[in-house]
Amino acid sequence: MDKFSDMTLFVSIVKHQGLAAAGRELGLSPATVTARLQAIEERYGVKLLNRSTRHVSLTDAGAMYHQACLNIIDSVKETENLLQTGISEVRGTLKISAPRDIGKQIISPMVSAFSEQYPDVTPYLYLNDNLSNLAESGLDLVIRYGELADSNLISRKLASSQRVLCASPDYLAKQGVPNCPQDLAAHRCLAMVRSNEELKTWHFKDEESHQTITVTPKRFSDDGEVIRQWALDGAGIALKSILDIQQDLKQQRLVTVLDGYMKNFSAFSQGAEADLHVIYQSRQYQAKRVRLFLDFLVEQFSALSDASNQI
Repeated sequence: MDKFSDMTLFVSIVKHQGLAAAGRELGLSPATVTARLQAIEERYGVKLLNRSTRHVSLTDAGAMYHQACLNIIDSVKETENLLQTGISEVRGTLKISAPRDIGKQIISPMVSAFSEQYPDVTPYLYLNDNLSNLAESGLDLVIRYGELADSNLISRKLASSQRVLCASPDYLAKQGVPNCPQDLAAHRCLAMVRSNEELKTWHFKDEESHQTITVTPKRFSDDGEVIRQWALDGAGIALKSILDIQQDLKQQRLVTVLDGYMKNFSAFSQGAEADLHVIYQSRQYQAKRVRLFLDFLVEQFSALSDASNQI
């Protein structure tokens, strides 16, 4: 079989998370799929998949090969369209993941604006606050606060940010304003859950010290938008990215407290823990629509930053 057919087969295996399902899609027997996968791995001298009875997962080499396959197949489709129509159209799917709060407030309008420019691109916007395996998820771009440790991925900064403690004026009028991190023990705190981990250890840093406070939250959620809404409702104090609540602050629906401290969910290692990044795999074989949206995102956030600086 030719290498392009092998790429199509491999993409199908990853998409369906199994060899038998890929075979059904392509009209191949399980034995043929298994033999061809083994031939691909032998050709390159690397293991591409970890296989169990119920699941397949990509190795590091498999993740690189999978991304290259996706983009080469996409490039072939673009070339075929160019040959048939004489027009280099931008079309296909665009899969993006973003945190719920900023996803609804900022990313969704940007996706709409991009769709007006490129109506043949079909965007999928997934809103969640969990970190995904980019290679296996099929996502083109992941927008997240902070940088990922995975060295196989590329992280590009979209906007500077910082985490702040915030509450409604009504809550603070009733419960008082904390003057130091230790005062949070007497307050109702609202905490995130991420990948089943309760983010209730909050770090505070000023010019003199680094303090770690374990709060006793009254409410938890894995949804940052819910945490923000609870704070707006007067339910307690939340640790949020300032990008998520900038409109609430401008309209004084929320106010910040303990402003003299840098704040984070983890120990401070560098200054970019709270910045907003877009994360993606190698740009070498990136589909044109993904490259265009990536550049569009950077331009849009640059314009937002310029507008904010002028206020």
